[in-house]
Amino acid sequence: MFLGLQWYWWLVIVAVVVASIPIKLKFMQWWNQRRREKDRQGEWGDGQ
Repeated sequence: MFLGLQWYWWLVIVAVVVASIPIKLKFMQWWNQRRREKDRQGEWGDGQ
């Protein structure tokens, strides 16, 4: 097979990649929201 892997390993790799896309999108939304909240806290001069 391609690069010495059996066909079922390619299915596992594709499944992991497809499953990781929504997780990455959710993480990016959470990270942007966290960053916005952090910026909002700092704009009033709270000393941190």
